[in-house]
Amino acid sequence: MANSGANEAIVYVIDDDDSARHSLEFLLDVAGIRVRSFPSADAFLKSSPPLDGACVVTDVRMPGKSGIELVEELKLREADVPVIVITGHADVPLAIQAMKAGVADFIEKPFDDEAMLSAIRKALAEQAGAHEAQAERHAVLDRIASLSRREHEVMDGLVAGKANKVIAYELGISARTVEVYRANVMMKMQAKTLSELVRMVTIARLA
Repeated sequence: MANSGANEAIVYVIDDDDSARHSLEFLLDVAGIRVRSFPSADAFLKSSPPLDGACVVTDVRMPGKSGIELVEELKLREADVPVIVITGHADVPLAIQAMKAGVADFIEKPFDDEAMLSAIRKALAEQAGAHEAQAERHAVLDRIASLSRREHEVMDGLVAGKANKVIAYELGISARTVEVYRANVMMKMQAKTLSELVRMVTIARLA
């Protein structure tokens, strides 16, 4: 499944009911949200559209793969995209099962237009935030990779809250030399303050 190439927010609507699909397309279009629709989960998966900044809205019951099976398939493909499931009243227990499978939200038919738009906007905002956080973490990891072994050791000491003299003693170098390495670390990490450096290293160490 492609996972890049779309920088703008987009919603993929998946529903075998033509009228319901076109109605949701119209709603999103009027709201100024990019939308692309598919008549089935299988057609969506075959198309393999870019998922960056995207959100999927799918009916829970469809010919071929169901909405829940689509969520499971996306997880298998490690596709990081929020999925909103549309469900009929009788399918609420199934929707709850979908929530446990990792669905972002489920909306019961007949749904209120504003409720649907609110759920979609929330999912898109969270998706954008997640991508920004991931991009920041990668940038920090790249900066850390640019450090020399000694710079890395000094950085570890700084993040641990150790004074320059303590770091110097532990590494067997002079305090003045630690100051030089510290300056290099701050420059390469693009950190203006020690607290900013600590925040960066904390982000980098997140699993």
